[in-house]
Amino acid sequence: MRSSLIRLTSLIVLLGGFSLDAYAKSEITLSFGVYSSDKPSSMVRQFRPVLNALERQMAGLHKGPIRIQMHVAKSYEQGVKDLVTGKVDFARFGPASYIEAKNGDPRIKIIAVESNNGSKVFNGVICVDKDSEITEVTQLRGRTFAFGDERSTIGRYLAQLHLLRHGMKVGDLGHYEYLGRHDAVGAAVGAGRFAAGALKESTFMKLVKDGVPLRAIAKFPNVTKPWIARGGLPDLQIRLLREALLTLNNSKAMKSLAKDGFLVGSDEDYAFIREAILGNQLFFKTRASIARRRNK
Repeated sequence: MRSSLIRLTSLIVLLGGFSLDAYAKSEITLSFGVYSSDKPSSMVRQFRPVLNALERQMAGLHKGPIRIQMHVAKSYEQGVKDLVTGKVDFARFGPASYIEAKNGDPRIKIIAVESNNGSKVFNGVICVDKDSEITEVTQLRGRTFAFGDERSTIGRYLAQLHLLRHGMKVGDLGHYEYLGRHDAVGAAVGAGRFAAGALKESTFMKLVKDGVPLRAIAKFPNVTKPWIARGGLPDLQIRLLREALLTLNNSKAMKSLAKDGFLVGSDEDYAFIREAILGNQLFFKTRASIARRRNK
């Protein structure tokens, strides 16, 4: 009887392409994208533990193997492009980059947002050298300022909004530059190249811990970063990602991300960021006025 069953199974394999593990779920391979807000090596150390934990969590839900590849884009612009064009399946962006990507492809969906001690809010800071005489934002008139990437939520849009709300416009600064990464901003201020700069609080705290002579003179709130799916990603994969993120409780992975988990998120969470981006031209109004006067 046993030998007959084996022969029957072999015949089915030959005729119908059936295999003994036909009922096992097929492997899902996903590509995850992130841009270099810090050094690429730091990005890998930060995210690979989370992705490893996510693979295991999703595999348990899927009842089949999950593999997640990681792609680190060299710039914010490239990271957004990778998601909009479908080079990566899902990504972790800052709010401003999410809005830019959503403008590029309205089908992009938020999977979940990071939790900061149970909240969707975390801080950006404006810092100076720890021995600087500057103690408040209004003292930055005529001084040099380091912003982050031109597409950065904290490093540009919210920092410039904070300056604007304190009566400062671009013409009030002596000189400014966009330096790209948050750590580059902190290092430049600590080295005395700029009087002040804007960066995320977690990077600021890490630099201070590492001995970079920095002191914060202002903080401003930002909404935590969304994890988002490309347009057209199958619903099954979005559901697996969302459920796995919302139930992820791996302490080592969360420590590497410096967050305590994930929360349900929506596009509405980022409405004030969208407003900050749309109103950013007000910060540069002085520059435009100067240009017009020079052309007369």
